[in-house]
Order: sequence, then structure tokens, then C-alpha cells
Amino acid sequence: QMQTTELLRPVRPEDLIGRSVISTHKDVSLTPVENRIIMITGAAGSIGSELSRQAPLRNPIKLILVDNNESGLHDLAVDLQALHPTLEIVQVLMDVSDHDLLAEIFEGHQPQIVFHAAAYKHVPLMEKYPNAAVRVNIRGTRNVANLSQQYGVERFVLVSTDKAVNPSSVMGAS
Repeated sequence: QMQTTELLRPVRPEDLIGRSVISTHKDVSLTPVENRIIMITGAAGSIGSELSRQAPLRNPIKLILVDNNESGLHDLAVDLQALHPTLEIVQVLMDVSDHDLLAEIFEGHQPQIVFHAAAYKHVPLMEKYPNAAVRVNIRGTRNVANLSQQYGVERFVLVSTDKAVNPSSVMGAS
């Protein structure tokens, strides 16, 4: 009788990302973000959407999703509302470089935790459109940070995928 070995197995996320899965460290307390009003900028992006999917697990009072991508924001909110029907989800379609509108959002919703993931991250496009990189990556970040301070946000987390030490591109510098 011939023995067979199963050669195929279901694909796991770590197979695609090229590294092992990172989980929460046992000594890290997530208590400071539980039962709070959470705002996520860049909510429909790759990092922002993952934060948006994990935030409801911390029992937020309200989840404020900010993005300038209409379809992505809508689809994300629909998915999250289906998974968490009792959670108050606020969709805000805007660019973080719009200070006045952003101030209205802070005033109206009083976020306690802000994850700022909104940024332009594509190097070739930012080389072609450096003004956009400055507007969103610098002015937008400054707006979110300053308003977080002005409105007494408990925790402000700047999410950056850039590893720019001595940046060689507009995107890295911004």
C-alpha cells in the first residue's frame, strides 16, 4: 500500500505577505482605546481599513471613518455595519487638508482616539505631483495633529509606512 502526503494546504495570509503574522503582545494593554470615540483618517486605505476592521473589537462608542475615496469609504462602512449592527459608524468624505471641515468633524464628534493613516504613498505619483504630497502628507497631518491637540484627544497615533531616513523621494520627504 502506498502512502500519500498531502502536498497542498489552504493559503494563509503569511504566505502572501512574506512574514509571520503579528499578534498583540501579552504585555500590551489595549484598555486605553476601549469604549472611546475613535477616528480613523485614511480609513478606506490599506492600513486604515485594517484599523477600521480591528477598532470595533475594542467596543468603541462611535467609529468615525474619514477618507477622500467615496467608493472605498462606502464599501467599508457597509461591511462594518453588517458585522457590527449596533455600532455607530460615521462616514466623512473629505480630504484632511481641508482644515475647516476637519475642525467641524472634531467639534461635532469629539474623538478621543485618532489613528491618522491618511497619506499619499505612491512614489512615482508624488514625484509627478509634489504639491499634492505636501498638501496631504504635510498640511493634512498638521491639521489632524493640531486639531487633536486643540480638542483634547487622549491618544493620537500617526501611522506611516515610510521608512525615510535621508529620504530620496518627494513621498519620503513629505
